[in-house]
Amino acid sequence: MEDTSFSAGCAWIKDKYVPIDDAAIPITDTGFTRSDVTYDVVAVWEGKFFRLEEHLTRFEKSWKALGMNPPLSKNRMRHVLHKCVEKSGLTNAYVEMMVTRGSPAAGDRDPRNFKNQFYAFAIPYVWIAEEHEQLAGLKLVIAKSAQRISPHSVDPTVKNFHWGDLTKGLFEALALDAKTAVLLDADNNVTEGPGFNLFAFAKGRLITPATGVLLGITRQTILELADEQGVDCETGILSAKQLLGADEIFLTSTAGGVMPVSSLDGRLIGDGVPGPVTMMLRELYWQAHTRPEWTEDVAYPDESKNVSSLAR
Repeated sequence: MEDTSFSAGCAWIKDKYVPIDDAAIPITDTGFTRSDVTYDVVAVWEGKFFRLEEHLTRFEKSWKALGMNPPLSKNRMRHVLHKCVEKSGLTNAYVEMMVTRGSPAAGDRDPRNFKNQFYAFAIPYVWIAEEHEQLAGLKLVIAKSAQRISPHSVDPTVKNFHWGDLTKGLFEALALDAKTAVLLDADNNVTEGPGFNLFAFAKGRLITPATGVLLGITRQTILELADEQGVDCETGILSAKQLLGADEIFLTSTAGGVMPVSSLDGRLIGDGVPGPVTMMLRELYWQAHTRPEWTEDVAYPDESKNVSSLAR
């Protein structure tokens, strides 16, 4: 009889693979109690990890920046991620890895003494915006109620769960019947939004914020693809005023790829439909998921492949 216990997803918890619904961490883990954690998310698309090496390299930089020492090597983590997907059978998956500071001994507040923990899971692919929303273009707002946490306080290049400002911005967007929000920094310059980087195309040039943001792997992929196509592209300062005057805007994330924006603060962007540069890069992004240099095949047991996974 076929084992379907992992069909909804698979997690790695304390050296064991468990069905996603059974996955749990200790309530005293400081990853939960203090957000003392870093994480990364990589996608599996049509049975292939996309840019896993780049995600693991960024993840390693993050845990080292926080002074953590996970119990698994990077190569062992790669093996665990592959096994989570193999066991789930998911051909399109959202795969998350975390390193937490761990649980302290009673009364111990010295983080050097904590035993760091590694967790991972694979679930069906997650979309910030699904295909029909992307094809129509998303409604975006510039958050007025929340300013992005200063990089002097929380380093945005270390992927983290400090989402208080991002969540406040998201509530504002939803109250205005928009899909999501992008946040500004103290100098009124664009940073990022809940789980995504942002690109603007104006006066023949593509620009994405250089500071105050996670250095997204999807963001990097778009920079490389744009360069291959001869699109003038840069990382730099993007003011709120410049964003409002853009011809095209799109968001990038592992969870959704290239997501076109059709309106900003209630004003149409361009003609109010996804623009040609955006759509070209969106198509190239998904085509790139077959590039041998950017992909790793998942070795599914034949009987476990879950072909009912979400598809674009």
